[in-house]
Amino acid sequence: MTQQFAERATNVAPTGARNAGLSDLVRILEDQNRRKLDVIAPASALRFREGNVHVEGVESLITEDGVTEVDGIYRPTAVADEGIADKLRIPLAYLRRMRAENVPLLDENVNAWLRNDPGRRFMLRAFRGENAPGMPPAEGVARALLSDSYKLMDNLDMLLAALDGVRQSGHPTQVTGCDLTDRRMYVRVESEAVAVQARALLRGYRSPFDGRSGDELPMISAGFVITNSEVGSGAYTITPRAVIQVCRNGLTETKDVMRAVHLGGKQDEGIVSWSDQTQRKTLELITSKTADAVRTFLSREYVEAKVRAMEDAAGKPLAEPTKTIEHVTKTLSIGAEAKDMILAHFVRGGQMTAGGVMNAITSTAQTLTDADQAAALEALAVPALTAAAAHG
Repeated sequence: MTQQFAERATNVAPTGARNAGLSDLVRILEDQNRRKLDVIAPASALRFREGNVHVEGVESLITEDGVTEVDGIYRPTAVADEGIADKLRIPLAYLRRMRAENVPLLDENVNAWLRNDPGRRFMLRAFRGENAPGMPPAEGVARALLSDSYKLMDNLDMLLAALDGVRQSGHPTQVTGCDLTDRRMYVRVESEAVAVQARALLRGYRSPFDGRSGDELPMISAGFVITNSEVGSGAYTITPRAVIQVCRNGLTETKDVMRAVHLGGKQDEGIVSWSDQTQRKTLELITSKTADAVRTFLSREYVEAKVRAMEDAAGKPLAEPTKTIEHVTKTLSIGAEAKDMILAHFVRGGQMTAGGVMNAITSTAQTLTDADQAAALEALAVPALTAAAAHG
């Protein structure tokens, strides 16, 4: 019985995407917006039963479009469980164990801490369930439990504002891939019109995917990646991202990231609804910041400076590549499975240098099915270059 509850409570709605096109991402986000429900609720209105969040006693919203019911049952995602653990100061590992092995104990623990401070307010981000005619209300999905001062900066709004900023920058670009997870949205943008030669960086390298030579195509395109989280897993960011044309590996420069955080003032209880003026000001700022970031990151001078800064370290030969990769993965806390994949990509890449380690990490990231893990691994490529060159 307990295991049945655990499986039901952790079942996540299929709303993600990996390497999707822009139009597919927009379609998914539009569908999500139709089902979103954001509510400020006191702890006294929240209860755990059978591992699910029950909302009780929150006033419905009545508009010209009809009545939006808030009370109901919402199945927590893994991200929501993390928020519950954080806000109630329950050790996450313990919460996960209760979820897997003893859901009634999970209910008891969460409810005890909610009762401890019944007036404390939270923001619950959820998706409403799809109700069939004549059937009882369907379970929804609890996406996140956040502070009541969390500022909503939703993916679709951020995406459209960012793309407007890209348009205003005047640079020719294309969206080369989009990811959407329970945690974040990722949109990769590239400008092949801004490409620089990187012969020293790619000397001796070949694509582990099709064997093409970096010596024959030593070009790196300028680009960036747009990210946003609706559930408290990070700010809205634009991070410069160079693309190695021969293998499509991405090199993100996290030190130069532009970010906008999700912080706002305390909000009244009930369904969250930002005024048109507030939303407009926020989005105008995002558009302006994006345009400024794009003008910088898609500058040929910027890309050339970054490439030149990596060349010396990238060319350093490795006397014992296996030991170097062992050192790099341990230093950067990369797991054993990913380490083995990186070593295999390093061998296929044929570049027995510190640069080969960097390229092995970025090509490995391309093959991961989990977009969050892929982005996290790709972000370690430049630090890995530094660590590999220092180890020798």
